[in-house]
Amino acid sequence: MGIDGYVLAGLLPAIAGDLEVSAAAAGQLVSVFALTSALAAPVLGTVTSRWERRTTIALSLAVFVLGNLVVGLAPNYATALGGRVMAALGGALLNAAVTGYVIALAPPQHRGKALSFVLGGWMTATALGVPVGLALGQTSWRFPMILVAVVGTIALAGIMLKLPRLHLPAGTLAERLRPLGRPRLLAGLLVTTGILCSSYTCFTYATLIFAPTFRLDWMIIVIMFGYGVASMLGNAVTGRLTDRFTPLRVLTVVLIGLLLNSVLGMVTFLALPIAVTAVTGLVWFFAAGVGNGGAAVPQQARLAALAPNSAAIVMALNGSAISLGSALGSGLGGVSLAAGTSPYGLLGIAAVILTVTLALHLLVARASRQDDVVVSAVEA
Repeated sequence: MGIDGYVLAGLLPAIAGDLEVSAAAAGQLVSVFALTSALAAPVLGTVTSRWERRTTIALSLAVFVLGNLVVGLAPNYATALGGRVMAALGGALLNAAVTGYVIALAPPQHRGKALSFVLGGWMTATALGVPVGLALGQTSWRFPMILVAVVGTIALAGIMLKLPRLHLPAGTLAERLRPLGRPRLLAGLLVTTGILCSSYTCFTYATLIFAPTFRLDWMIIVIMFGYGVASMLGNAVTGRLTDRFTPLRVLTVVLIGLLLNSVLGMVTFLALPIAVTAVTGLVWFFAAGVGNGGAAVPQQARLAALAPNSAAIVMALNGSAISLGSALGSGLGGVSLAAGTSPYGLLGIAAVILTVTLALHLLVARASRQDDVVVSAVEA
């Protein structure tokens, strides 16, 4: 899933040329996957809630693999979109099932480290798998989709052989959506959406942003590899900081850093010569990788703390918030480019989104502190 989530962003020009659509339309292959995942995750999670977890994980991975095969063999844009929807249905259920599995096994005091470990698998795949996929994609953009299917099949065999069986309490859709009735938790989930929206507004079209300064295909491959490594670093650091400090403090620092990075990145791209932005652009992109990779663990730990008795349900909803943010970001970036915005202008759009996200995060933090004061007064 790590490869699938990132590799298409590095191949948009090739996809657009082969399927005879614009680069913005090709970017919607990322958007439709994310939007389908956002809508399907809570529903599929509920329908399969009574199923044994290993079976659920294996079935969802099989659907994900099949969807990628359809994309890899698609004769036209419409078929490719259909394959992305199929892959998204499997991926949505897979993500929710794996997250719930991990939360059920990890004690609360080590939940940040456990989530960091799982997310580290995603980001390792991003760092290692995406460059391989992009290298294969120089011959044909379809090869990375076949690679995802092959790796997914190997993972499926490993899951069936090694993953222990696990039964979790079943739930209804109303129970899964009940946390959305709590304004503070809903706002917290919107913070997730904002982080991913700002990220995918730029990342989906990174090849267009770097096109003037890095014209060779192998350079883009190296840059994507660096982004994956930066994401791994951010994930590893904040996973440990979250257990040492509060998730609130760690997430606040990350959000402020992402906002400043977007603003400075846009200014340097627009104001400095191309020779200089060849360096400063990489600083922006890798710093964004550290921040985006580092935001996931403290945000998940924060949401789990807001609803400790519904952690598995909240994590499933957070998966939907992630997918929704990815879809909105990819779609917003594509619409902005189609409307005439320069690729560099996408950084400014990301900065606006991050400003709103940071304000919402601080409002949630303030409401949480007020609730804590009230509870302490009542107990006293």
